[in-house]
Amino acid sequence: MEASKSCFVIMPFSQTSKKHTKSYWDNHFNNYLKPLIDSCSQVQARRSTPLREDILRQIINDLAFSPVVVADLTDSNPNVYWELGVRLSFRHGTITIAEESSNVPFDLNTKGFIFYPSEPAQRTEFAVKFKEAVNDCISNPNRPDSIVLETITGRGSIYSVIHRQEILNRLDGLIAENNFNALILEEAKKAAFRNKSRLLPSLRTKYNLIFTQLGNSALNLLLAEHYIEAEKDFYEYAHTMLICINSINERLSAWSSNSDIGKWFLDDEFYNSDLFTKYQKRLEKIKEEMLRKC
Repeated sequence: MEASKSCFVIMPFSQTSKKHTKSYWDNHFNNYLKPLIDSCSQVQARRSTPLREDILRQIINDLAFSPVVVADLTDSNPNVYWELGVRLSFRHGTITIAEESSNVPFDLNTKGFIFYPSEPAQRTEFAVKFKEAVNDCISNPNRPDSIVLETITGRGSIYSVIHRQEILNRLDGLIAENNFNALILEEAKKAAFRNKSRLLPSLRTKYNLIFTQLGNSALNLLLAEHYIEAEKDFYEYAHTMLICINSINERLSAWSSNSDIGKWFLDDEFYNSDLFTKYQKRLEKIKEEMLRKC
């Protein structure tokens, strides 16, 4: 079966109490948990094994990538807690179970437990809840159930605050770059008009041309990383902006040797100056929405 459908069970593999011997745990997995898990849709149970150096990497891989992990915390086995800690550091989709009357550690009080009676014949209600939990992990793989991941990456976490601020900073860079480009474009129009009018013919060639090019580094970063959550048409629009900027820069570079280029800046049919205004409004709207969600 594909790894994406596996259910990795972490549980004791040796005696943990007078009642819970090695045979008990083997029987608990082979004759109860495994059939229960395998009866769920497209899920197959696999059990952890003793932690030896030669298989430790595989166990960590299973804990990190299995869509469902079941942890039986009965008798507070150290190995089970170690594996559970590894799992909760990587992804959601973890179900914690324990025999009734088990002591739940304070650190895990925030996580829901499914308790099962000591007698298998009395576990009908547990079986229903357990199968629902397994199926939910498959159907809703991103449903949060790890306080570790929520603290590190969830909304309001340090990571999310820093990440949001980085995006806001990049948005400010895009807005500033677009403002700068709009100013340069306006100056290019003024220079083209002055040259056409020949108001200062003696200075026309030396001083009235625009040598500063439009910036595109912030826009290139946006198109490379797609770091803003936006509709597809936003990025299509941004790509159009980049083409427009590159086209304008080519003409600015050639203007000093070709005075006819000035006519291009006076005719809005050759480029749409409204692109910069519309692009600015979209950026500002995205920033406003981000700040509103903070």
